[in-house]
Amino acid sequence: QVQLTESGGGLVQPGGSLKISCAASGSTDSINAMGWYRQAPGKDREVVALTSPGSNPYYEDSVKGRFVVSRDNDKNILYLQMNNLKPEDTAVYYCRAYDKSAKPFGSWGQGTQVTVSA
Repeated sequence: QVQLTESGGGLVQPGGSLKISCAASGSTDSINAMGWYRQAPGKDREVVALTSPGSNPYYEDSVKGRFVVSRDNDKNILYLQMNNLKPEDTAVYYCRAYDKSAKPFGSWGQGTQVTVSA
């Protein structure tokens, strides 16, 4: 199994930047794709960014040009660099890992809260 722990969230002003992390442990050799998701109050969880070996990253339209997903395979950490943050980016951010069959590992973690406010 794979365990995922998100961290690095916080309060940031509009226009600011924040980098959040997701540390993977357990059967990390089985991980293929990884992704970031977010859920704002009263809204459904949505995909933010996905990364898989040999493919260009996918970004949700509203974050294109502002967010960058990266992965340190040696440390088994997934990052999301968020720039030019907007109030509508406020949400709990979750990460997810998938095996080579695109099946997700385990259940959702606790996530990390990102709040964009003046």
